[in-house]
Amino acid sequence: MLPAEPMNGAQAALVRQNSPATLCATASRLLLAVCMLVLAAASSRAADDSMPRVEEKLILLSTPIPILAYEFRPIIAGPLPLVVMNHGESLDATERSFFPLVEFRDAAFWFARRGNLVVVPIRPGFARSAIDLPERGLYGLYFGDVGQCSAVNFRDAGIAVATINQWVIDHMIRQNEVLPKGVIVVGQSGGGWGAIALSSLKSDSIRAIITFEAGRGGRVDGKPNNNCAPDRLVAAAGEFGRTAKIPMLSIYVHNDTYFGPDLSKKVLDAYRAAGGNAEYHLLPDFGDEGHFFLHSADAIPIWSPIVSRFLDLHP
Repeated sequence: MLPAEPMNGAQAALVRQNSPATLCATASRLLLAVCMLVLAAASSRAADDSMPRVEEKLILLSTPIPILAYEFRPIIAGPLPLVVMNHGESLDATERSFFPLVEFRDAAFWFARRGNLVVVPIRPGFARSAIDLPERGLYGLYFGDVGQCSAVNFRDAGIAVATINQWVIDHMIRQNEVLPKGVIVVGQSGGGWGAIALSSLKSDSIRAIITFEAGRGGRVDGKPNNNCAPDRLVAAAGEFGRTAKIPMLSIYVHNDTYFGPDLSKKVLDAYRAAGGNAEYHLLPDFGDEGHFFLHSADAIPIWSPIVSRFLDLHP
């Protein structure tokens, strides 16, 4: 289990401003608002006759803060191994309100077709849950704020995402739908940074962590390769590495303009030098912007052999 108080003061204050009744009511309205759209798009897909069909649907998780999530369930007997996949971040509230439910649907199907139940939580502050109506007593919770670059806090933002991950894992295990051991956590960009943070916390359920383009503070003012505070990002990675016990695979792409090759290598070097067990891969350029590598179906033949080999090494 995670520490009881992993959130910073600002995050905890937001939680106190929202009663359980208000949160549940808000989550219910959100569910109704997106339900028709999601169900209309939901379908059962199959890669070929040798793989199970997969059903996708929107679910509401009864976590300490109710969380909407997208679920990919293979049509096979359970309980099943669990994969939790984490989307990226945006510091702009308007951008967060339009965040897609699943950035990497094809990747989620890849994991589901291999017998895993895949859950993609929509973190508080994203999609319609980003709406902030203080005049009605509703506050849009957001756990990814890192503060000003002059006093940036990369650690706590990562720990907040890690906490949400553990809530999701604990909830799914309580439903007896997934196996209590062998969980895989996947994250992209800021969600990948949260997965790195999760590796530093004790969890008896997690088997492995896989990150794509992980980091925070990228492209300040929209400028490529302009990180908010690269030295502090590297230092925070080292802090996570000191207590990390979970095997981790970290994949980056050469033409990522959020976390370029020099920075990504420094992050992983600091993590491993502090004691973290991580495998680092820097892949060749992909498309016009390597940061969104995981989003593309065309990338699956590139990363899937690396992921499969890593998981074989860490059963």
